[in-house]
Amino acid sequence: MSSTLFQEFLQNISQKPLLVLDSSIPNSKYIPIDLSEDNLQLKDIDVSKVEVLQNYIESQIKQNNGIVGYGGYNEVRTIYKRSQHFNENNAERNIHLGVDLWIAADTPIYCPLEATVHSFKNNTNFGDYGPTIILKHTINDMEFYTLYGHLSLASLENLEAGKHIKQGEPFATLGDATVNGNYPPHLHFEIIKDLQGFKGDYPGVCNKKDLEFYLDNCPNPELVLRFNF
Repeated sequence: MSSTLFQEFLQNISQKPLLVLDSSIPNSKYIPIDLSEDNLQLKDIDVSKVEVLQNYIESQIKQNNGIVGYGGYNEVRTIYKRSQHFNENNAERNIHLGVDLWIAADTPIYCPLEATVHSFKNNTNFGDYGPTIILKHTINDMEFYTLYGHLSLASLENLEAGKHIKQGEPFATLGDATVNGNYPPHLHFEIIKDLQGFKGDYPGVCNKKDLEFYLDNCPNPELVLRFNF
């Protein structure tokens, strides 16, 4: 399926926005957070330090009377310079492929669509996802996947591939910086057309050379979350 057709498919899945956080949080309480290299506010703070980055994100949410910070798709970020995991083989990966939802640790994560557990893994590289779950969705014979990164360790307990999860069912919680790759608590939510054989992991950050492929394979999650659409 072409990129355009897959995007149209995603937009037509539901008349209402799909939810991965509690349905009681209105869209007006989701505040856009810009962590791109173009954000001049970040020039004066050390985003590589968890406490500093968390204070910045929380201040942006509070100033706008929000509950959740969100954003990051196709965003070029400097934060990944701190980790060798994103700078291997002289090919810097710094372009973000999912949407981040910034909210407190232990926040429940809800299944946006009927799903089965495809795979899960604790990705322990510095700056990586930490505990991660990938769900498989099948709609009208169309298969695709959603990835949930930066979860709690408890989210992986008693989990098995093939487990059915209902739409709207809580199935995980967010981790803190001690387990989530050393970030302020947040969910990395990514839509994936072709997993390419990955299990419990899939690139959430890419380099400029591979960007066209990944934007095609990992369309903007806001197509279904609909914060701006």
